[in-house]
Amino acid sequence: MTWRPTLARSVMFRHDHIREADLLLLPERVVVLRGTAGSIVRLCDGSREVYEIVAELGERFPGAPVADEVPAFLTTLRKEGWLQ
Repeated sequence: MTWRPTLARSVMFRHDHIREADLLLLPERVVVLRGTAGSIVRLCDGSREVYEIVAELGERFPGAPVADEVPAFLTTLRKEGWLQ
């Protein structure tokens, strides 16, 4: 997959310090990112290809199934229109 994911123009990433949660702010909607989802989205700045994101997360979370789950997660966010 040669895609450099980045947030769609209408989406903003924020960390809510009160709730200690990462959020995606969309027009008239807020998505609370659970678990490591925020760590994944935080890397979607348009500078890394998917395999680079997977490699970086693999170093951070050794033994986690990032090679299988991260591309699928990013594809889901793309289908929602939150990533481009």
